[in-house]
Amino acid sequence: MDFATLIPSFGGVLFTIGAFVIALSIIVAVHEYGHYIVGRWSGIHAEVFSLGFGPVLWSRKDRRGTRWQVAALPFGGYVRFMGDSDAASGKDEEAISTLSPEERRHTMHGAPLWARTLTVLAGPFFNFLLAIVLFSGLALSVGVAQNPPSVKKIYPLPQSGITVQPGDTLLQIEGRDIPEGKGLSDLVDTLPDKPLLDYTVRRGDQTLTVKGPPMVPARVAQVQIKSAARDAGIKRGDVIESIDGKKIIRFNDMIDIVEASNGKPIHLQVWRNGKVIPITLAPRRRDTPTPDGGFRTRWLMGIQSSLFFEPASRRAGPLEAARIGVEQTYGVIKLSLSGLYHMIAGQISSCNISGPLGIAQSSGEMASEGASSFISFIALLSAAVGLLNLFPIPMLDGGHLAFFGWEAVAGKPPSDRVMRILMSIGLVLVLSLMVFGLTNDLFCR
Repeated sequence: MDFATLIPSFGGVLFTIGAFVIALSIIVAVHEYGHYIVGRWSGIHAEVFSLGFGPVLWSRKDRRGTRWQVAALPFGGYVRFMGDSDAASGKDEEAISTLSPEERRHTMHGAPLWARTLTVLAGPFFNFLLAIVLFSGLALSVGVAQNPPSVKKIYPLPQSGITVQPGDTLLQIEGRDIPEGKGLSDLVDTLPDKPLLDYTVRRGDQTLTVKGPPMVPARVAQVQIKSAARDAGIKRGDVIESIDGKKIIRFNDMIDIVEASNGKPIHLQVWRNGKVIPITLAPRRRDTPTPDGGFRTRWLMGIQSSLFFEPASRRAGPLEAARIGVEQTYGVIKLSLSGLYHMIAGQISSCNISGPLGIAQSSGEMASEGASSFISFIALLSAAVGLLNLFPIPMLDGGHLAFFGWEAVAGKPPSDRVMRILMSIGLVLVLSLMVFGLTNDLFCR
């Protein structure tokens, strides 16, 4: 185990911790506010709204009698309603016994079933809502790629003779129309494997044929954390010119070579800012999602591709942005559930579960890439946290909802003794999951 790999090269421990705390605090605050505001609307009184645990650094009481506070340990939060014995909404028998029937109505344990259900459900719902709002906001602010694609900026590449220019609108490649979406990927796979291709472009009022590199060259657009490429020193913007002596022109040219390595070291020639650098690395096994909702285990370096240019974008309308936000949030939920199912079935590695160190490292990585990447990461993590809280595990919101379901069917809640036992089991499960994730952070590669 190399502890140095847990510290991102871009900024050090403090930057990573800061990014993690900011991301987690936003997600926790929104989650707990969902519980608070729906509880208030449902007639359940919140005594404490805490961001963080442990010693209180700041607090104030509002006119409704709720104490708002920030605590020293910024790794979670809670809302304690009237009648709760702890942050997990355990029942304070002694306190409740002194309340009048009217006052009990304002506790989590004396409120109607519908009020308790909506209050608990609101936490995960607000996490999903946050994800939708953030994804939608990115679509509104950053925009979506134009179609047909227009060149905003051409990335540095080793090829000479490129005559595509910023501002060009791409109409055809090698005489074939440029389609949208998956159709573009299918076209790219069938194009000639040569350094320069013929592009038909619209430049102002003219339609010209110019020269350009492959649509998806062997350029590194992103280096994944805990990957062979990152450990070997590959950087964003590098261009892979050859692997084991075989010339590489398109990004897809690398796939079969890396797959065939079976994890044995491969030797790369990497172009970086006009210089060629030799790099040796051993690809690692990774589980990647497939279009049909499954997963495929592959040998990968841990790099991602991009077009040879930064596409110009257009402003998305409010409805289009909302649709994009919903679709991306649904995609996160769907992929998370699929990954969990395949892990339980033993079809993919359990190393796909990250713990606090892995999430912190990802937070810092995304923050270092800019505001858009960091906001996108917060949206993704918020959707994942909302989903996790719906799992029917005591201590989590899903566990409370399961108890409410039992109460709806049986006509009464589980006994206090059973509840204490189940909550203890839930605490053990949650702590075990945290330890498991932390172990993955330290020992999985």
